[in-house]
Amino acid sequence: MIAIIDYDAGNLKSVYKALQFLGKEACVTRDAKEILRADKVILPGVGSFGDAMGRLNEYDLVPVIREVTAQKKPFLGICLGLQLLFERSEESPGVAGLGILPGEILRIPETEGLKVPHIGWNSLTFDHPGRLFAGLKEETYVYFVHSYYLKAREAEIVTASTEYGVHIHASVEKDNVFACQFHPEKSSRAGLQILKNFTELGEE
Repeated sequence: MIAIIDYDAGNLKSVYKALQFLGKEACVTRDAKEILRADKVILPGVGSFGDAMGRLNEYDLVPVIREVTAQKKPFLGICLGLQLLFERSEESPGVAGLGILPGEILRIPETEGLKVPHIGWNSLTFDHPGRLFAGLKEETYVYFVHSYYLKAREAEIVTASTEYGVHIHASVEKDNVFACQFHPEKSSRAGLQILKNFTELGEE
């Protein structure tokens, strides 16, 4: 069973439908016991960093996420879900992130000819081998929607990057914790392969 954490932060149905398409059993929930019972957990999200952390605290999900990641269960953050795993964001000064991974979230700089938010397809460069990208080629295109980007403190956890007026850390992997700034559930065949790779972790 894969638990998709529900904290009113959008794109839950598209993640759930993608997992259904792959034939994987999943549930959308904010019930702590159900999340802790799951074999794998996904934290999706769109919207504001500060609002999202507020809802995670309101629903008492912060300790649940910490426990899941400490238990070494495969955990995947998507889009805002990636950003929340880090320490802070320029979007919401003074709001602490989950701090499970070291790094910060910065505003994409205004660059002539490039619109912010960054919306659309962009290609990935693979910085380090990542289990999410098994079977995919360098320069695979995936779908992004974001105005803020990750600058991870540990270069070795960055598995994929992209360029959009600035060098963006697009995906990370550290032990059992994975995250993507892009939306695999909206990234066509490549995105489904990424989700399939995640769902099959530990089944090798």
